[in-house]
Amino acid sequence: MLQRPRRNCVGAAMGVIALHLRPGLGIGPFSIGMPICDAFARIEEQPDIYDVVHVKYSDEDPLELDIVLSFPDHGFHLRFDPVSQRLRLIEIFDVKRLQICYATSLIGGPSTPATFVAVYALFGPTFPGMYDKDRAVYNLFYPGLSFTFPVPTKYTECFRNGEAELPLEFPDGTTPITSRICIYDSSTDSKVGVGSSLRKASVPPLPASSLYMEEVYAKLGEEVRFTVGGQHLCFGASPQDVWTVLGRPCAIHKKEVDQMGIHCASDDHQLRTTLSGDYFYNYFTRGFDILFDGKTHTIKKFILHSNYPGHADFNSYSKCNFIISNSDYDGSFQNEVVASKCSITPSTKWEQVKEILGECGQAAIQVHGSSSPFGSTSVYGYPNVAFEVMKNGYIATVTLFKS
Repeated sequence: MLQRPRRNCVGAAMGVIALHLRPGLGIGPFSIGMPICDAFARIEEQPDIYDVVHVKYSDEDPLELDIVLSFPDHGFHLRFDPVSQRLRLIEIFDVKRLQICYATSLIGGPSTPATFVAVYALFGPTFPGMYDKDRAVYNLFYPGLSFTFPVPTKYTECFRNGEAELPLEFPDGTTPITSRICIYDSSTDSKVGVGSSLRKASVPPLPASSLYMEEVYAKLGEEVRFTVGGQHLCFGASPQDVWTVLGRPCAIHKKEVDQMGIHCASDDHQLRTTLSGDYFYNYFTRGFDILFDGKTHTIKKFILHSNYPGHADFNSYSKCNFIISNSDYDGSFQNEVVASKCSITPSTKWEQVKEILGECGQAAIQVHGSSSPFGSTSVYGYPNVAFEVMKNGYIATVTLFKS
């Protein structure tokens, strides 16, 4: 939850929020390494504060650039690694719009300018910073924290070999004011060196027991394996089996309409459409659903979600880190999948899928309602698997079944 200002932080100006800074860890309710779904949950808990949020991403190639949640009213944004969808960098780009609480002091906002002298006095001694000649800025680094100060051209002669003495003051006695503050995992400093490009800032490793981004191996027509616990589920398994392996689902709901029933050769498709007793177990935090047959109460389908921005279900599920193989592998299942170039993952594009599985028939068009701004997707079917493909060629969902 959002940390409301302490008593010594109530000096925040009207309309300017104050967030507690944790160098190398995060700011306010946002923590380095958190999944994007968790960040949205924190935002939804405080709609009056985070009432304007812009989501920015590459529409053509969502794995090329960061997914960015921007808060223009508060002058900062969150940068998420596009593959893991975990927070790797917090950037305060307008320090006048946001006040920072650190220890017992405030810095930033309209009333307490984040000057170099103020920063140095609050955060203490550190190594000399680095001067970026091309951008005419001076970068000061602490573990998991950096400050950027613009330097007027007339004072660039103060710098030698890209460094300057501390504390930084110009010849006329003035001191520069911070234009940008970045928070990132402090291990980045040791990995890429202090002062290296923050584009290299990476997310901290997940605990070995974490279910987020767990590799889920699917063998077409046979089973799904979960790496963290080593369990597996086969088609035909019961709800009791699922509870034993995965625990309580996040939600359970009935599938009231069989939308694909019309494509069935049987004459009773209309009856099955209206009387479908099938039901879902939803595991939103693990990125997949399980569909049970309403009569036999056994698993019919697994639906795996990639959680790509630009899809109607974005942020409804965490990303499922699936690895899909054909059923003709010998030897160790997991080792064969990892070593094989014929595996399909959330990063695999549709053209690559066709190279692995071959050409298929004409796509069915999936429409996500008139209120969705993202348009339709295409569904392509193979024996034992169907792929929902976005317009940019990436896989939105994978449906596994047994033909």
